[in-house]
Amino acid sequence: QVQLVESGGGLVQPGGSLRLSCTASGLIFRIYTMGWYRQAPGKQRELVAVITSDDYTNYADAVKGRFAVSRDNAKNTVYLQMNSLTPEDTAVYSCNARRLPKDYWGQGTQVTVSS
Repeated sequence: QVQLVESGGGLVQPGGSLRLSCTASGLIFRIYTMGWYRQAPGKQRELVAVITSDDYTNYADAVKGRFAVSRDNAKNTVYLQMNSLTPEDTAVYSCNARRLPKDYWGQGTQVTVSS
């Protein structure tokens, strides 16, 4: 059974930083493209960042230069370092593992940016 478990969310002040982690089990982690998505209240889920099995990365325009995605295949874990956070980054952040046709999601972790 595949499981993706996110951690690291919480409340942070504007300008602050957080690092999210997503640890996977039940799959061959190194061959999957891993992504971070977020969904704010009343909005559709959107892609934040993705890292392929070859370590190619891509980011949403809204987070370029502030967020960094990385992976540690030895730990079956993908990270999202988030810096210079703003209230607009408030959302539930979810981890995704994809190697079509297989597509798995974590439960998500809340990130709230507020003073």
